[in-house]
Amino acid sequence: MTMKWGRITWLLLTFSGVLSACNGMENSEPLEELPAQKIYEQAEILLENNLNQEASDLFAKIERLYPYSKLAKQSLIMSAVANHQGGFYLQSREDSRRFLDFYPADKNAAHAQYLIALSFYDQIDNVSRDQSVTFEAIQAFRNVIERYPNSEYASPALLKFDLSLDHLAGKEMEIGRYYQKRGHFGAAIARFRVVVEEFQTTSHTPEALYRLVESYLSLGLSADAQTTGAILGHNFQASDWYKDAYVLLTGQGLSMEAVDNEGSSWLNNLWRRVGQGKWL
Repeated sequence: MTMKWGRITWLLLTFSGVLSACNGMENSEPLEELPAQKIYEQAEILLENNLNQEASDLFAKIERLYPYSKLAKQSLIMSAVANHQGGFYLQSREDSRRFLDFYPADKNAAHAQYLIALSFYDQIDNVSRDQSVTFEAIQAFRNVIERYPNSEYASPALLKFDLSLDHLAGKEMEIGRYYQKRGHFGAAIARFRVVVEEFQTTSHTPEALYRLVESYLSLGLSADAQTTGAILGHNFQASDWYKDAYVLLTGQGLSMEAVDNEGSSWLNNLWRRVGQGKWL
């Protein structure tokens, strides 16, 4: 019981503190008469208490009231942060892009570009939805990585870049499996090939190769199935997908060895690159 009342007391005190901060702002002098530093401090209090829209409004007012002050620049990037935290992604992007337009060489430019990328990334839904926003995120993260390689945002941008690619590969796999289950093997192969050729560093590549083995066997294209199995074995021999492909191929009297100069040219070219160490 004591712990419960202690928790309630803490929550009431915290809420009271937020209300006091807000009331203090409402009952204080008009914003136009306050110095930039004072407004900035009030905006920070709001941001710390997750009153993101209110914080963004105050940061914006610093820009308007004191456009040539040192805090005007900082307020613009903080407005982008507040909008992002509040889930106002479009507004966050607008703030960030405006910051980059006004202060392209500033130390916070990398942060602004990262916020743009993050605003797209945080809107990525599951792979069954339209993935156009994922393309936007990938391009924005690429900008962070290429333009600001030594910034603190380069490493998280690279991680999320890879995760975004994984989302796109997942979408291709979902569609490919859909076609495969319905016996549309040509259409399925086209989707799995995209994963293998364009998203080869993602977690979906081993399964894509296995599904290609399945699809080629279903079409009676044993040479292509064997070559795909060889690529799978060369790169992912420890995976369960390799083991399943091995059982599938050997069960039909086939090997996991490439059949060069037979079958699809794209697979033969890929196998040659694998043999030369130029893939994965």
